[in-house]
Amino acid sequence: MKRLLKTSCLLISLLSFGINTQAQWTGPKAKPSEKKVIKYGPIVPKHRTDAAMEAFRDYGLGQFIHWGLYAIPGNEWEGVSARGGAAASEWIRTWGGPTAPKDWKKTYDNLYKQFNPKDFNPVAWAKQAKVMGVKYMIFTTKHHDGFALWPTKYSDYNISKTPYKRDIVKQVVDAYTAEGIDVFLYFSVLEWNNPDYMGKAPKDETEKKKFDRFLQYTRNQLLELLDNYPQIKGFWFDGTWDQSWIQAYDFTYNLEKELREKHPGLIIGSRFRNDENGKRHFDSNGELLGDYEQGWERKLPKEYEWLNGNDWDAVMTIPPNGWGYMKDWSGLYTKTADDLLDMLMQSVSMGGNFVLNFGPDGQGKMHPGEDKLANEIGDWMKINGEAVYGVKHADFPVSKLGYFTQKDSTLYLSVFNRPVSNIARIAIPKKSTQVPVGASLLINDQRLEVHRADIGLDLDKNMYYDIILPSDLQTNRAFVIKMTLGTPKAKTDKLMDAKM
Repeated sequence: MKRLLKTSCLLISLLSFGINTQAQWTGPKAKPSEKKVIKYGPIVPKHRTDAAMEAFRDYGLGQFIHWGLYAIPGNEWEGVSARGGAAASEWIRTWGGPTAPKDWKKTYDNLYKQFNPKDFNPVAWAKQAKVMGVKYMIFTTKHHDGFALWPTKYSDYNISKTPYKRDIVKQVVDAYTAEGIDVFLYFSVLEWNNPDYMGKAPKDETEKKKFDRFLQYTRNQLLELLDNYPQIKGFWFDGTWDQSWIQAYDFTYNLEKELREKHPGLIIGSRFRNDENGKRHFDSNGELLGDYEQGWERKLPKEYEWLNGNDWDAVMTIPPNGWGYMKDWSGLYTKTADDLLDMLMQSVSMGGNFVLNFGPDGQGKMHPGEDKLANEIGDWMKINGEAVYGVKHADFPVSKLGYFTQKDSTLYLSVFNRPVSNIARIAIPKKSTQVPVGASLLINDQRLEVHRADIGLDLDKNMYYDIILPSDLQTNRAFVIKMTLGTPKAKTDKLMDAKM
């Protein structure tokens, strides 16, 4: 009976832990009821104001590139795709069960012998990103399979052992930097084929020595990346959820300090490490572990208040969960430019960045669908980029028409739901000292009429301003209204509210 009770309590505890962990990305974060004394909390102060972090806040639009050996299968092997039993593209090495090819892991681990991307052109990638309007990019140096796209001294499983041989990470970093696009490096801690890696926490001295070798190996590679590519701006970490890494909190705390000391201004997301109580992303007191929230993966916050003022970015795929190259997009809903622009403006309206993922094929070419989207997004950004770059959250009531962003005394409304009346009605809190006094369209610089419209709703805390849209405005995509904020010309009339 005692054993049953203990098992039940453990199950409840695990379920509760899972719910609480997941809830921080699907709703408001639960605040701890009491302050705990912890040793392995945040290393850097909240809301850094140095140049690197201010630049991060101004990016608006980013690009993620997932590329590695998994690009060769392209999410399928011998006609079987993830929809037929294979694992997702970059996870395909984990494929098992009756649908998996014989000796699949051995086959996968030898794909490096044929990795020779003859169409790889990092300059073309960077120029495409520039045209798209990208301000920063995140590139996969090493995914969970452990294969390094740079000639690391600490593993033979790297690009120098392939027919291609040349340092891919250097080429990407140099090409994007030359285009004025800041580079962050993705790095997976987890390595499936590393004999020293283990998922569970080490139990005895033999296991501890084994995992300590892995920890030192990880440290060496990260310091090597900083030595090789000093122009990078930060790291995007992955594969840090296993108990082996979680229990190494003293090591990871000191490693973060070492990385920051070696590279002043380095930006690290909340996914790198945890405190001594196993709390990831946020410590036991609810404080952010890192410089920005890294949990918005294929999801967006519903409300600005969920973010508690933290910096953040959202990383998003085009096909559902399609990070690495997928040969076949048929039968899947792939996000349109309109979908992605909507997500972009939702992100920046809440003070975040939006990062769109691309998965090149085994020869180094982007998917034709990615090329199309890059051009469509770029065309929109050329006209409307000032509503995206260097803006902040606008403290105005949420609009049914679209998303607000603000830059000093300029307010932008990205209109995704055009009113049939051609009257864009803006709600402004009555206590506000800044209201729209002028407006125009970014699409053609046409000036728009602005009228105050007090519609007299009972107990209403807002006043209203109508922006009159031209009836002949022709556009099949979202457009942006640019408003100048100034002092109200008249005070709101004091009318009696209903007695209830």
